[in-house]
Amino acid sequence: MKFSLIICTYMRPNAIIKLLESVQLQNLYPNEILIIDGSTNNETKAILKEKNFKNLHYYKVSANDRGLTKQRNFGISKTAKDSEVVCFLDDDTILSTTYFEALIKTYQNYPNSIGVGGYITNEVVWKKIETAKCNRQYFCLDGFERKEGIRFRIRKLFGLMDNTIPGFMPIYSHGRSISYLPPSNKTYPVEYFMGGVSSFKRNLFDTIQFSTYFEGYGLYEDLDFCLRASKIGQLYVNTAAKLEHHHEALGRPNSFKYGKMVVRNGWYVWRVKYPKPTLKAKVMFHLNVILLMKIRFLNSFYGTHKKEAFTEAFGRFVGWISLFLKEPKIYP
Repeated sequence: MKFSLIICTYMRPNAIIKLLESVQLQNLYPNEILIIDGSTNNETKAILKEKNFKNLHYYKVSANDRGLTKQRNFGISKTAKDSEVVCFLDDDTILSTTYFEALIKTYQNYPNSIGVGGYITNEVVWKKIETAKCNRQYFCLDGFERKEGIRFRIRKLFGLMDNTIPGFMPIYSHGRSISYLPPSNKTYPVEYFMGGVSSFKRNLFDTIQFSTYFEGYGLYEDLDFCLRASKIGQLYVNTAAKLEHHHEALGRPNSFKYGKMVVRNGWYVWRVKYPKPTLKAKVMFHLNVILLMKIRFLNSFYGTHKKEAFTEAFGRFVGWISLFLKEPKIYP
């Protein structure tokens, strides 16, 4: 299958070189690589000129096309017409040598797939377990266990969680992310995955595109797109398509804006999935927002990054209050 790779970048010249060097080592190499650069300087362009990456095409976008969702849509418009799959990678990821091989093979093994996500290996410590019994301080799945996050444990204590499996959104949102799928080398059906380690059938973009509601950093823009895509066809995560995510600090929003986005954008994607939630689901959503806000506020006293925790908690509070003043408009 012919496939294209789109890498949207912003002010991260050194990170993108590390990523492209890992792409060079792939068993299966992209038919084209499109760099969509929204940087306000020319450092990325200059460093790419010093290298010689096969099949690479560089585009510097104007301010009108800057921002993650806009850059992705711009990149899609520049892909080859005969490309069958379009892959997206965050510019601060590093691939295992078989990443694309495993990803593309999933489309062949699951003909009904319209999107396949990769699997990040360096963010969570999983261990194999020999017994079927699972300690309540751990989350267990398919013979593996990982430490249960303190937020999930507290939510369980207050009855603010159900048993919705990872990769699916509960009726009140606040579900488990793909990081709760184990490193089993299995392929799992899901309804969302991370946009920075994703791929989709090229013809899907004839029907939907990334929403420009999510400006700039675009928190949860991937969740929005996947939820809309999952109404059209089946999405999967292949845990054999391995890569690392190194969370480059450059280009990220400040913690106040991030906290505000967590709540407002979180409400937005919840309503994309459930446009008419029940009263109970609404109450559960807001109780979770309040609880997670309080936990983040407590981190400002007991955590390691106290100032960032406080400003994020305040951003969450402002974002939550703003929902009652003006709800986000859901775009098709």
